[in-house]
Amino acid sequence: MTHTEEKPYQCNQCDNTFSLNCNLIQHLRTHTWKKSKQCNQCDKTFSLNGNLIRHLGTHTGKKPYQCNQCDKAFLQNSVLITHIRTHIGEKPYQCNQCDNTFSLNYNLIQHLRTHTWKKSKQCNQCDKTFSLNGYLIRHLRTHTGRNHISATNVIRLSQRIIIS
Repeated sequence: MTHTEEKPYQCNQCDNTFSLNCNLIQHLRTHTWKKSKQCNQCDKTFSLNGNLIRHLGTHTGKKPYQCNQCDKAFLQNSVLITHIRTHIGEKPYQCNQCDNTFSLNYNLIQHLRTHTWKKSKQCNQCDKTFSLNGYLIRHLRTHTGRNHISATNVIRLSQRIIIS
């Protein structure tokens, strides 16, 4: 989901909407692919084996892929690999418009929007402007020294966000 919670991509076969086109494309497969993989514990069927495996974890609670640096465990090895990047600082996704790098492709996609979106969210403490509310809120912490700004302390006024 985008920081603005916009979901501009709508499925033409049902009412589902998505923030990213790639998620819509993946969803469209659910309408066209034969769901031949059935869960042996309930009536759900899946078109992709990976989705069935992920679903099976909801019945067993087993997460076989354990992080060796913390107590987190995962159903899929690919999710573990992505998680490990948070420990080792690996950031393989680089913006082609600036020097920023990211550990998740999703974060790069979000960041790329900052280069094209209008920066209409202005800090009330300085002249900096931001394209996403989340970036402005993160910036506001530099003025307050707080690690967390709760939603109740943030007042949205037109396109500006002010800490109360």
